[in-house]
Amino acid sequence: MKIMLSGYTGRMGKAIIEAVYNSQDLEIVAGTAIDPAPINLSFPAFFKPSDYTGESDVIIDFSHHSMIDSLLAYAEDKKVPLIIATTGHTPEELELIKSSAEKIAIFKSANMSVGVNLIAELAKKAAALLKDNFDIEIIEKHHNQKLDAPSGTALLIADEIASVLNEYEYIYDRHNVRKTRDKKEIGLHAIRGGTIIGDHEVIFAGTNELISISHSAQSREMFAMGALTAAKFIAGKPPGLYSMKNLINI
Repeated sequence: MKIMLSGYTGRMGKAIIEAVYNSQDLEIVAGTAIDPAPINLSFPAFFKPSDYTGESDVIIDFSHHSMIDSLLAYAEDKKVPLIIATTGHTPEELELIKSSAEKIAIFKSANMSVGVNLIAELAKKAAALLKDNFDIEIIEKHHNQKLDAPSGTALLIADEIASVLNEYEYIYDRHNVRKTRDKKEIGLHAIRGGTIIGDHEVIFAGTNELISISHSAQSREMFAMGALTAAKFIAGKPPGLYSMKNLINI
């Protein structure tokens, strides 16, 4: 499988390169990045996808959400499926992704870990059972170089929980409001420090009891392997918007 890698200079881009290097049936044929830089590459690198004139079977995107326009345009033109693992997309960009999914196969996930998607489903089931009797808080921890907050994964988990509740509001900051907590809140808290790869915890706080569901990433390799598994999964799929739910049949 020939892969175009968007965001090859980033942490996850480098993890993908290493994972592909250790595989026998995958090859990176081109890389793109906002800031192309030589890092002893075995493939050509470009600023934008359209600069590459060769062939590819799939595009894996671990770059920046601002690159999505050029990636979608290229993917549509070449009829190549796209794996979107980037987060922080604007509402307009999300609409563009949905529109493109009518023409090509797109696999989008804020987190490529099977484990993370499993705890999101567990949190959803817990929320449906506990409903308004427990306060729900989500705490996420990442390294000090991460740009967006809260993480896309925290929002993914919150969205799953909110899907089974009635008109809950996301609360990101309480320091400037002096009032008691509203029952219909989902609190999201971001911690940034050191080299934390990614920790997520969902807390259900009730009367005299506390339920916690958590996941801790020990290596970026798990995300890389998840993205490569998604690439193999989406090969040959008809146009549509796919996710980890489709891959692991949740």
